[in-house]
Amino acid sequence: MSDLFEGLKEKISGRNLRIVFPEGLDERIIRAASRLAEENLITPILVGNIEQVQTKANEVGVSLESAEIYDPATYAGMEELVAAFVDRRKGKATEEDARKILLDENYFGTMLVYLNKAHGLVSGAAHSTADTVRPALQIIKTKAGVKKTSGVFIMVREDEKYVFADCAINIAPDSNDLAEIAIESAKTAEMFDIEPRIAMLSFSTKGSAKSPETERVAEAVEEAKRRDASLVLDGEFQFDAAFVPSVAKSKAPGSVLQGDANVFIFPSLEAGNIGYKIAQRLGGFEAVGPILQGLNAPVNDLSRGCNEEDVYKLALITAAQGL
Repeated sequence: MSDLFEGLKEKISGRNLRIVFPEGLDERIIRAASRLAEENLITPILVGNIEQVQTKANEVGVSLESAEIYDPATYAGMEELVAAFVDRRKGKATEEDARKILLDENYFGTMLVYLNKAHGLVSGAAHSTADTVRPALQIIKTKAGVKKTSGVFIMVREDEKYVFADCAINIAPDSNDLAEIAIESAKTAEMFDIEPRIAMLSFSTKGSAKSPETERVAEAVEEAKRRDASLVLDGEFQFDAAFVPSVAKSKAPGSVLQGDANVFIFPSLEAGNIGYKIAQRLGGFEAVGPILQGLNAPVNDLSRGCNEEDVYKLALITAAQGL
């Protein structure tokens, strides 16, 4: 695990990356932001009443000298944010609406990212996933050619690293969604120095069972290959055929994958959520994430049960995505 984050630190160090934390009064956020600034990894931007944030930092005994604090109520650039928000929402918000909405710390922080005043955003320590993701979908939106954002976990155990997707966002992805998730997950894998070898998972291997569910995955395989022929990708696979060489040799002897997959695309959120938790709880893997992918700029969601270390690590990931 330490190697994983040391690699990220090397990538982002000295790049002057700015990450906004809308929950600037949260002790976990303050402590992590102070560490990140002192280590010269990023410039944290904390959102909140400046006096209250400074007082909180003093109470917990950390310095925010190298961080920035923005208060939406007094922010000097608010007129620029209001105009840009009204334009981005294209008739769905008036200037009056925008002034009220941008007092919300998540909308305010997301607009900083949209206007390139920050490279990414980390929130969710005190907000729901919807509160974090909704402004990103409305303002930052998905990249050209990407219809939906998705969420991955990096599963780490000693020197093993795997990507599991989608484990966070899309409940019932269709074949096009699955193809898109596979392509974006390959990019995420590369960010963590994983050379992606992608298995599209099902309860069938290469037509051993036929159903709308298995055919949906098989169609996703063909669509992903059509969109990006350079991908090392195959399916549909049962997990053992994707992961165990002897099973792959028996069930899929002609496949480009021979039990050496490292990126696993689950057929539904239900399967992905169960799968990563089994690996975490029974397999002893640490689950890093969820990491949101497919957006024009990185926005990531913390668990409300997170600790300082979780904030610190997700900020490193977010900064790396912002390169």
